[in-house]
Amino acid sequence: MTEYLAVDGGTIAYEVTGSGPLIVLAHGMGDSRAAYRAVIPPLVAAGHRVAAVDLRGCGESGADWPEWSRTAIAGDLLALIRHLGGPAVLIGHSVSGGAATVAAAREPSLITAVVELAPFTRKQSVRLGDLRVGRFRRGMLRLLGAGLFGSLPLWRSYLDLAYPGVRPADWPERLGRIESLLREPGRMKAMQGMGRSAPTDAGAQLGNVRCPVLVVMGTLDPDWADPHAEGSAVVEALPSGLGRLEMIEGAGHYPHDQFPDQVVSLVLAFLRSDAARA
Repeated sequence: MTEYLAVDGGTIAYEVTGSGPLIVLAHGMGDSRAAYRAVIPPLVAAGHRVAAVDLRGCGESGADWPEWSRTAIAGDLLALIRHLGGPAVLIGHSVSGGAATVAAAREPSLITAVVELAPFTRKQSVRLGDLRVGRFRRGMLRLLGAGLFGSLPLWRSYLDLAYPGVRPADWPERLGRIESLLREPGRMKAMQGMGRSAPTDAGAQLGNVRCPVLVVMGTLDPDWADPHAEGSAVVEALPSGLGRLEMIEGAGHYPHDQFPDQVVSLVLAFLRSDAARA
């Protein structure tokens, strides 16, 4: 059941399932909390209270916002965690991976651990040699086109690359829901705003994170020429010993949707190991 939280600038939609230690799930741009539909049941079965949130401008949240930065998104996530009675484990995908970094650095008492799925958490740069990687070159052009022109066909074309090989059983319904939401007033503007927001604010906070961090990357993610190198760079920018990187073979930019069982297994093992260490 959808619930709503009024925050500074608008209204955030979310739903809560289960009971136990809190996990908050935040999706990427152009998406909604439905991206985690296959992840929620096993996390609940493992004994967690799971809150899946629609980012500002997305899903059932308000569409009109003054800012789309990772720092702004982090503020919304922290407000939700306070409202639900944190602390929480914060799981963020893509743009929300950077927002999770900012949230953990800003309010360490509210965040016990962070999981970043294919995160944009650092300043990005493209080397000439990167363009020789076909999936990266095609993905970058489609992303840029979708952002520049607000084009649904280009966004769908990007998603074709972002889900290489394995796709969810409900793939046609998934695409239909994404396209339907992006046709609503203000939703494409939100995606474009997030796409234009540089991850430099998140990168500046990596060294200030104090909780354990798991970074999960797909080996075929078209958003980077070398996904392993990007994930390693995020881990290396964290304080020593806090971060770890896991790669999922064959996954693109949506590992939690392509391989939800693997992602859940990695998350639960990560949380058990860090609880034992603490």
